[in-house]
Amino acid sequence: MATTESDGTARPLVRAYAMTGIRPRYALAIEALVFTTAGPEVRAGLLPEHQRILHLCEEVKSVAEISALLTMPLGVAKILAADLLEAGMVTIEQPAAALSGGTPDVTLLERVLSGLRKL
Repeated sequence: MATTESDGTARPLVRAYAMTGIRPRYALAIEALVFTTAGPEVRAGLLPEHQRILHLCEEVKSVAEISALLTMPLGVAKILAADLLEAGMVTIEQPAAALSGGTPDVTLLERVLSGLRKL
C-alpha cells in the first residue's frame, strides 16, 4: 500500500525499519549509556543516522535520549546503537538491573517519571 505525493510519486505508508522486522543484537535498556569511541575520520562511510548518533554521543547519552533528541523511535535507536557497538565505534554501559535480568530500581523509575512530568 502506498500514498501519492503531490508530484505523483508513490511513497510507502510503512517506514522501511518497520517492514524489516530487525531486532537489536543486544538487549539494550532504555537507560543504557552510550559514548562515542570512534574518531571523526572513520565516520565518513557510515549511514547518516549512525553519524548523527556518533556526533550526539561525544557526550554520554542514554538510549532514550538518543531516541528523543534525534526524533526516532526507541526501537530504531536501540538497533542503530547496537550496530555501532558491534562495529566498535561506541561503548555502552548497561545498568546493573538490565545485566542481571532483574527489574529496574523503583527510585530510578520515579526519577524518570518526575523528569517526564517536568517536560
